[in-house]
Amino acid sequence: MSDAQSISKVTEIINDSKIGMLTTINEEGALVSRPLAVQEVKDDGDMWFFTGLGTSQVAHVRVDPRVNVAFGKNTEWVSVAGTAAVVTDRAKIRELWNQAVEAWFPNGPDTPEVCLLRIDSDSAEYWTSPGGTAATVLQWVKSKVTNSRMSVGESSTVEL
Repeated sequence: MSDAQSISKVTEIINDSKIGMLTTINEEGALVSRPLAVQEVKDDGDMWFFTGLGTSQVAHVRVDPRVNVAFGKNTEWVSVAGTAAVVTDRAKIRELWNQAVEAWFPNGPDTPEVCLLRIDSDSAEYWTSPGGTAATVLQWVKSKVTNSRMSVGESSTVEL
């Protein structure tokens, strides 16, 4: 698969999944993950999330901007490594604003607490298992019967 096709696959998995597990590094150096809904994914894998200025993810990113975001749906997964930035630009917040975000911030996009996390993606690794769950189970059974390594699809790492 070409780099362009791999990048397209990464953005497709992210868009299909919608919710990513954002992992940051806390003050003690431990990894901390939490689910966030992706708002926009660029063709180069960069992505945007809404959050609040008082959240742990914002505090962590301000100290150490290295992050990972993992997405998965059915038999496709992607893990994206990158650098996060806290964005308080009201024009960008209004541009990405939607009714789902309003459930978290009922006072609208001008709520002082509202901010965005922009993830500048550096690399991604993805896995797909064509044929769905049934094909994966059959491959597992085959590997057990033949005492061989399981093969369930494709995996690739791509620089973004």
